[in-house]
Amino acid sequence: MRTIRFRDPAGSIRRGELTDEGIVAFGDSRYDTSAVDILPPSTPDKVVCIGRNYADHAAERGEDVPDRPLLFLKPPNTLAGHGDTVTLPAGKDKIEHEAELGVVIGEQCRDVDAADAMDIVEGFTIVNDISNRDDQRRETNWVRGKAFDGAAPIGPVVADPEHVSEDARIRLWVDGELRQDSTRDRLIFSIPDLIEEITTYMTLEPGDVISTGTPEGVGPLTDGDRVEIEIEGIGRLEHGVQQE
Repeated sequence: MRTIRFRDPAGSIRRGELTDEGIVAFGDSRYDTSAVDILPPSTPDKVVCIGRNYADHAAERGEDVPDRPLLFLKPPNTLAGHGDTVTLPAGKDKIEHEAELGVVIGEQCRDVDAADAMDIVEGFTIVNDISNRDDQRRETNWVRGKAFDGAAPIGPVVADPEHVSEDARIRLWVDGELRQDSTRDRLIFSIPDLIEEITTYMTLEPGDVISTGTPEGVGPLTDGDRVEIEIEGIGRLEHGVQQE
């Protein structure tokens, strides 16, 4: 099942199942995706992001692989949805895309053992961890680099975990040009290990998202670009960008 969150033509926010024929919602009501506004599939209190969780991405940035998961946060203001246009901060020379597998948390949890971690996972989604490198390289907490408005397009659905294989393919295109192409099984730290580490330090709430890291191929975004990210078993997240 792929769960989608949307605003219907009357302005009500609803949830439904995305099928090949469109959206099936409560009471068997049906909607065409082109007739609704697709929203981020959850409303997280926080997005917990993982840095350098692919060795090839660490290598392309000339950095070492961390000996434990490198954690940082994106707050709710960073959320954007499928079909949105993200406004990039003004006056920056290097803003880049990062295609990532997102893990949506299904229940409040703390101190979760890796062996039990998948029990608290609602499903998987797609995240673009848009990064302002100009400021990221100048600060240690990455607020300017990672937490600007719209810096985390997410969606379009939450897919049941069993539909996303251990070697699911992750790809990103900008204006039709393939930029990133990798697989989930190349993560350095696995999803259960990430959940165990994160919940050692903080409580995760229902709807929170863990963005598991990006593979090699990150590249620049410029005014008018169209981004498409596809993960097998989830679907395709699309959004535009514009320069402020």
